[in-house]
Amino acid sequence: MIKAVIFDLDGTLLNTLEDLKESTNFALCKFKYPERSLEEVRCFVGNGVRKLIERAVPENCKNVEECLEVFKKNYSENMYNHTKPYNGILKILKELHDKNLKIGVVSNKFDSAVKELCKKYFGDLVDVAIGQNDDVPKKPAPDGVLKAMKQIGTDKNSTIYAGDSDVDVKTAKNAGLKCIGVTWGFRDRSNLEGADFIIDTPDEIINIVRSL
Repeated sequence: MIKAVIFDLDGTLLNTLEDLKESTNFALCKFKYPERSLEEVRCFVGNGVRKLIERAVPENCKNVEECLEVFKKNYSENMYNHTKPYNGILKILKELHDKNLKIGVVSNKFDSAVKELCKKYFGDLVDVAIGQNDDVPKKPAPDGVLKAMKQIGTDKNSTIYAGDSDVDVKTAKNAGLKCIGVTWGFRDRSNLEGADFIIDTPDEIINIVRSL
């Protein structure tokens, strides 16, 4: 019986792409580097903000760290400009909450942003939100998911994971969880190979939870 759903954040619960693009380009312009398109940034995200910046800057860039710090400061100040939950997400989170299921979020975005975004958009619906920090290796390492399960008091037999990328599929497998791959995010269906379920709308999550 499923007692908890742990979600990825960007591309799964929230469409954050426009704000990520704008902060990326703000940092690039600061150092007089060429800007990146929305589709380029879409391909760059998923492995944490450091990897996003490493992919966005020119090859052999010597000041990745400085560019990353500019990005993080700008993003912290502007991450609500265009970001919003995907259609149907709030409805599903409320349904899960009303059924007394625990809800977790584990993301490769830096931890403070994950917690702030979850608080703003989901309030008390999310029981635990964990982002990347020095104590939590990035996905697909399972550490963040295992930490979330410990905090909400569930195990791999009573928890399912949902995300929009191959990183999420690998994360779920590394944590010993069944995986729901969602197609409305930053990656297409081909990136979800290996997921136990692939869905096109949030409503399908309830049916999966009921079936397990």
